[in-house]
Parts: sequence; structure tokens; C-alpha cells
Amino acid sequence: MHEKVSNFRFLQQMVPLSLALRTAFASALFGLIIASGAILLGCMALSTQLNSRSLTELEGKRDLVSHALSEVSSIEDIGPDNHRFGDLLTGHGDLHLALMRVDTGQVMASFSPLADQSLAALKEVQDNSTTLESWFTSTGARLDSFKGTSRLRDGQEVRFFLSLDRARDSKLLRDFVRSTLTGLPVLLLIVALGSWIITRTGLEPLHRFHRLAASVGTQSLGGRVSSAGLPAELTELATEFNSMLGRVHAGFQRLQEFSGDLAHEMRTPVATLLGRSQVALSHSRTADELRSVLEGNIDELERLSRLISDMLFIARTERIENQIALVCVDLAMACQKVAGYLGVVAEERGVCIEVYGATGVMGDPLLIERAISNLLTNAIRHAYENTTVKVDISSDGDTPTVTV
Repeated sequence: MHEKVSNFRFLQQMVPLSLALRTAFASALFGLIIASGAILLGCMALSTQLNSRSLTELEGKRDLVSHALSEVSSIEDIGPDNHRFGDLLTGHGDLHLALMRVDTGQVMASFSPLADQSLAALKEVQDNSTTLESWFTSTGARLDSFKGTSRLRDGQEVRFFLSLDRARDSKLLRDFVRSTLTGLPVLLLIVALGSWIITRTGLEPLHRFHRLAASVGTQSLGGRVSSAGLPAELTELATEFNSMLGRVHAGFQRLQEFSGDLAHEMRTPVATLLGRSQVALSHSRTADELRSVLEGNIDELERLSRLISDMLFIARTERIENQIALVCVDLAMACQKVAGYLGVVAEERGVCIEVYGATGVMGDPLLIERAISNLLTNAIRHAYENTTVKVDISSDGDTPTVTV
């Protein structure tokens, strides 16, 4: 069993079913369950109705038999050739009657072989019971019977056995089940086909998404799904899909702009380095001249290094999976640490760095130091010689401030 289930799942993976086919199969399965329940309830209702009809018919015939016996003068007037009782069974081939003397147990009349079998089948049944007794013949035929007694005019009692053959009812019930089971596959096929058509028609608007997704490229990010005529369930999806395309388009534009700016920024230091080096190598230079060229090249290399650091910083901050760990950072210590790093560069330009104030902030220490380093580097680069760069740390309520 487990192997069959695994094979079925493997086939599903190899041959994926469309949503329309899945809906059709599910509808057919659901229809099978409902139809099976309806057939079962129908059989139960039909069987109940047939049993009720059998009881009503037997009760009517029982009353007629009792009335006919009450008009008989004596037992001698009862026999197989008595037309009074034969007429009661005329036109009712499924009714069977047997008469017996109560005092001696002698069978006075039996109008069919099944009536003879009822004598033994109902032997232990109480007379005049209001309950319908069911029994089966040797061939498996079902009969419902009443066993009762009635007094003749002379006061003698006669026991009667009245039975109804349920063969026609059983045949009717079998024909009902057979006809419903025969028509059930056709009904399920119609349900599955209808579900498939309805699902295919309902999913037709999804082709808009398919066509747009197939046309999206780096040069065609401006396309959008039209929500005109879409059902309510797909209108919200179209809105979110268009919003996603808008975000992708905006991000791609920013990336293009950033790439252009980066290429422009990097082209200047590279061209400067290339030009300096070519000029320096064009003829002989003194040691001081070569030292001056190298110092200039170092400045340009530092500029390139800052550009690369900025690129890495932007990439890190824009990646969602890089969650920032927030800790309490002492801004005074962070500023003093960065000032110490930049102290040599500041001394070469004759600039002094002074830090005032103290406060804390929740954040990433490396990112905070990076921001302070950018501020101080720009300040040192643009400050006049023999001046002081002041760093003021303050706090306005819950908002700490670093002013350079």
C-alpha cells in the first residue's frame, strides 16, 4: 500500500496536474460522496415506504379474512374449494393464505405452496400479534405474515396464516440501486467536465499575469497588470503584483544611477593615477620628485579605498538578512577612538581634534564609528591649517547629537 502511494506521488511530481483538472477530480470525488449518500438515503426511504405499504395491505387483507371467517357457519363449510377465500386472493398473486383448526391442528385449506411453508415458519409465533413477522423461504425469498384466530358462527375457532411475498418489492429496490449506479458514472463525468470548464473560465484572467511575467526584462520593467474586469480575488493580487514591479523598477533605476555615479567617481582617481605614473616614467626624475608623485598617488588610492568602503557599507545596510545588533555605545569614547585613528593625518595638516560632552546611544558600534570617521575625515580635509576641529556631543531628550 505504501509503495502504491509513493508511486502515485512520484507520478504527480513527474506529471503535474493543472488547477482545472485538480478541481474537476475533487468535484467528481465530492459528487461521488454526495451521490453515494443520496443513494443510501433513497434506498432507506424506499425500503421504509415498501414496508409500510406491505403492512397496510396485510392489515386490510387480515381484516377481510377475519370478517369472511366470522360469516362461515361451521368448519365443514371451509375447504380448498371455498370460493369465498379464493376471491380474496384473486388478483393478488403475492398473497398466500392457509387455514387450520385450533382444536386439532388440522390444515383445512392452503391456497399455495408458500402458504404450506408458512405453517412451519410461523409455528412459534403468537396468535393475533400486531407485529408483522418476516421470514425467508428455502430459496431466500422474503415474506411478511400475520398469524391470527377468528371465531365462526358456531363459536369454533380457526387459525389463519396470511403471508405477502416481497419479491416484487425486492426487485423494485434492486432495480432502483442498479439504475442509480448505472447513471452515477455519467453524472460524475458531467460534474467533472462542468467543473473543469468553469475553473478554466475562472482562471482565464491569470493569463494577464502570465503574459506580463513573460515580457518582463531589464528594458521592460514599466509594464503593469490591468485590473479592469478582474474578479475581486485577483484585483488585490494585481495591485500587489504591480506594487512589486514598481519596487523592482525603482530599485533597478537606483542601481543604474549608483553604477553610473560610481563609474564617474572612480574614473577620476584612476585617470589621475594613470596620468601621474605616465608622466613620472616619461623621463628621469629625482628622488624628491618621485616621492611627490607617490604621495599624490597615495591620496588618490585613499580616495579609491573610501569609494570601495562606501560601496561595501551601502551593500551591507541594504541587505535585509544582515540584522544589526544594537548595543549601548558611548559616543565620547567612539569619537576619541576615531580621533586617535585620524590623529596622524590631522597633525600632517596642522589640525587639532577636540571632543566635548558625553552621552550614549543604542546602535552598531562599527556603523557609528564609520559615520563619525566620515565626518572627521571631511572636516580634516577641508579645514584650514593650524585650526581646531571641535566635536560636540549632546542629548536633547532621547535624541543624542554629534556635531562636528
